[in-house]
Amino acid sequence: MNVRRHHISGVALAAVTALGLGTLTACSSDSAAAGSTDRFDVVASFYPMAFLAEQIGGDHVNVTSLTEPGQEPHDLEISARQTAQLQESDAALYLKGLQPSVDEAIGQSEVKTKIDAATLTSLEAHGAEVGGHAEESAGEHADEHGHEGEEEHAHEDEHAGEEHGHSHGTEGGKDPHIWLDPVKYAEVAEGVGKAFEKADPDHAADYKKNTAALVEKLDDLDTAFQTGLKDKKTDVFITTHAAFGYLAERYGLTEEAISGLDPESEPSGARVRELEKMAKADGVTTVFHETLVSDKTAKTLAGDAGLKTDVLDPLEGITDESRGDDYFQVMEANLKALQTALGAK
Repeated sequence: MNVRRHHISGVALAAVTALGLGTLTACSSDSAAAGSTDRFDVVASFYPMAFLAEQIGGDHVNVTSLTEPGQEPHDLEISARQTAQLQESDAALYLKGLQPSVDEAIGQSEVKTKIDAATLTSLEAHGAEVGGHAEESAGEHADEHGHEGEEEHAHEDEHAGEEHGHSHGTEGGKDPHIWLDPVKYAEVAEGVGKAFEKADPDHAADYKKNTAALVEKLDDLDTAFQTGLKDKKTDVFITTHAAFGYLAERYGLTEEAISGLDPESEPSGARVRELEKMAKADGVTTVFHETLVSDKTAKTLAGDAGLKTDVLDPLEGITDESRGDDYFQVMEANLKALQTALGAK
């Protein structure tokens, strides 16, 4: 089955605040400002990057995150104070493209070790593939869903970068949501581990050991998804935020996002009717929303189409509303939500 994916935000990085990620596993909620400790000071752009730094660095690192718990990372604008703090850090870990103001700050900073996660694995230009899928999808879905694939994908391509009110996607329109694919996230982890080893050689052995342990856990998570989604009634799921392209591709699913609309807005009547027909044809039961944006869009569509709603968390931040305290717990909750929605055995 073709995996329909969309542009999304790019991901960026980092800088410094005296605030930690709160619920981040090893990141203290009142962590000191970057550069003010005797440990290896790492600035991380947002939760997925901070989690890697903490897991790999262990007791040897002091991690600060630019993005506050509960803050939508795409909307981040860093302050002059945070920019100044960045200068004192030992390393900056980010995913270039998501937060332009942070990219600029890091680019202009004198931080010795700058780690761009986007360079540590292969990113895919989902937007470029939308048009390529249109013709093929037309034959596959036109009769099944009662619409032409070209019309659907032209609509998606037109608006693919508009969620949250601004452009989503790294340079070249590539999808940055690599952390939602455990395999790609493991590749990034290995690259971060090597960068830490080089930048802080006194603790290289521990970084190597911690990286190996993290990659093993990510491998186990990948196996859990493969096994848990092997037998299911439908491959299609609906989301408000087109963040799950890599996950869909990895596990043979099809993501249908309510594209072209801000997450805070109601879907258009045409899109609702289109998705309603698709949901009926493919046995879709659930419209997924996320934790950091309003669920209004999902509830509007679900109400019109007679579907349920549930949370599928893109893990851009951890809050009290998250279904877990860290990356692994939330991803396991995502798996359970998908199993229920897709009718997995």
